[in-house]
Amino acid sequence: MNAKVNISNRAGASFPVRRMDFEFNQVPRYWASGDAGITHFMTALSALFPEGEKFFVDSTRAVRQNPKLSDPALQKEISAFIGQEAMHSKEHLAFNASAQAYGYDVRKMEEQTGQVLKVGTEVVYRLMKPFGYTKEMVDLTGTCALEHFTATIAAELLQNADVQALFNDETMYKLWMWHAIEENEHKAVAFDVYTAMYGQGPKAYFMRSSALIIALTLIFFTQSYFTVRLLSADKKLTWKNTRYMLKFMYGRKGFITRQIPELADFLRPKFHPNDTDTTALLEKWRNKLGF
Repeated sequence: MNAKVNISNRAGASFPVRRMDFEFNQVPRYWASGDAGITHFMTALSALFPEGEKFFVDSTRAVRQNPKLSDPALQKEISAFIGQEAMHSKEHLAFNASAQAYGYDVRKMEEQTGQVLKVGTEVVYRLMKPFGYTKEMVDLTGTCALEHFTATIAAELLQNADVQALFNDETMYKLWMWHAIEENEHKAVAFDVYTAMYGQGPKAYFMRSSALIIALTLIFFTQSYFTVRLLSADKKLTWKNTRYMLKFMYGRKGFITRQIPELADFLRPKFHPNDTDTTALLEKWRNKLGF
């Protein structure tokens, strides 16, 4: 492991908080298989994480003192969830800074992600307020939807050898695999908080299903816009430099398109994140990374 790892489980949760300290100063410009398109696609995804993870933490903290969440076991899970998300934000900020050093304005993309989240949730809240929906409910259900997205792509990453093979830089390989493990370790926490708070009735389901559609739409357009900007900065926004990435990600069996059924499963009324069992997969990767 090319990073110092400090593992803490003082909260007594079912998963630990691992403090990682990756060194990104030797990461090459095109760290994903030497391909500009794939590299910029993943860097654009990374640009979403610092503000996204902060939003998850803030949304959960805003409700955690509610009496409906008094169960000690759930409180331990919330603490560990917050700890893991804080580490994800820290490490992606560090990687994004290394991309910034190559001349890409990733910091601006992080700020714009925060604005998308702020404006998006505020608009939804204003539309839903007359029907009895609170800002806390809107933010928390947005967190549930976005956590489902990240857990789904993370599980695919852990299972898809073709994607793993693209990460021929060791630091970036470890960063994404560590992140993928933890997204699946805590994939049910926000959902469990949401259902404990608001139940699984028609009102909660409508907000949850609406949130997924809105969240996926915002992710697609924001991340695509960032990818275009990164490619433009390199003067590589051409068919030659993007066709492999487009096919790999959005082709008939692409990395993103093959996950559509799993993403849509969130719309099932009785859905729960743990319906997809990743226990063996996580154990395999914990052992592989020496956790």
